[in-house]
Amino acid sequence: MTPTGGATASPPGPDEVLSPADGVVMVAGAPQDGVAPDGDWQQVSVFLSVVDVHVNRSPYRGEVVESSYRKGSFLAAYRKESAHRNERSELWLRDGDRTVVFRQIVGVLARRIVTRTGPGQQLATGERMGLMKFGSRMDVFVPPECTVTVTKGQRVRGGETVIARWPAAG
Repeated sequence: MTPTGGATASPPGPDEVLSPADGVVMVAGAPQDGVAPDGDWQQVSVFLSVVDVHVNRSPYRGEVVESSYRKGSFLAAYRKESAHRNERSELWLRDGDRTVVFRQIVGVLARRIVTRTGPGQQLATGERMGLMKFGSRMDVFVPPECTVTVTKGQRVRGGETVIARWPAAG
């Protein structure tokens, strides 16, 4: 364990999707209405309180194929509406035929998103890719063939806790 609450020395398995941040799981499974990108997705949302480490990590490996930033409101990040109304950054990662989408969403106290990656860059699972200042939220969207391995209310650690798993390549 690193002093910043980051990834341990053991590398993640090739089918594991890790939590992008320290916090508490707010959503695990079916996506909230109007929150997921177009298509068929499962959602894992992690709320970061003001006392959590706000370093953000890539939940999966792959090339950043899309990146967007949207200005917005600063509602409390634990509110459902924050997912589509608050300021946010969204990244699409692709590794072969696997795609994972994740968002940094700021809250009432968080007024700054730092995203240190962009299209064309390769990210490793658990790699630092940005941060948010104070109470905020991270949403991760995985396809339906993945198994979500966390439950609502569970505490997770960025770059360590497996939040979903792809079916084993076979």
